[in-house]
Amino acid sequence: MITLTKEDGPADLDGVTHLSIGVSWDPTAGSSGGVLGKLRRKTGTDLDLIAVAMQGGDPVRLAGLDSLDPMGNGSLLHSGDNQTGHGDGDDETVTVEFAGLPAPITSIVFVAAAYKKGSSFQKARNISFKVYDATGGSTQQVADIWPSLLSQDNACAVAKAVRVGGVWKLEVVNETGKIKQGDEHALMRFAVSK
Repeated sequence: MITLTKEDGPADLDGVTHLSIGVSWDPTAGSSGGVLGKLRRKTGTDLDLIAVAMQGGDPVRLAGLDSLDPMGNGSLLHSGDNQTGHGDGDDETVTVEFAGLPAPITSIVFVAAAYKKGSSFQKARNISFKVYDATGGSTQQVADIWPSLLSQDNACAVAKAVRVGGVWKLEVVNETGKIKQGDEHALMRFAVSK
């Protein structure tokens, strides 16, 4: 297993029919101790993994939030909303079946965001993104992507799968930015800019 960075350039996904990206995080009390700290750890924070399917530079479908199967054929699936970060393994996952994606889809941008009001990257720690090759029905982790913990932003474009001819490639974006919480159009504009 490797840790992917932007400097690695696009990774060829030839032979990968199903790709999964998972995000996990641990709730933190920040600098709060005592009862308030316990309460913050117990309630956790709600980060969201969102996949934006693009047709050229235009967002046309969104997997995440309340849309689990935006293509209607299982080719872009979201695992559902984890609102706390509690539990082992990935808190949210998006799986792509490349052969099932409509031909006009040219790329998919994977974004992690503190989208809902009251959520915050600063209320989470150990945020990590895992890349899985889910070809053949088994799920094997092949890479990690580690974002910086120093950002004051509330969105991170993690990676982008791009169709190049008949082959898909995965490139690490790992760029943060601010979006207006609860504003789906702001989220899509952020994805388009990556």
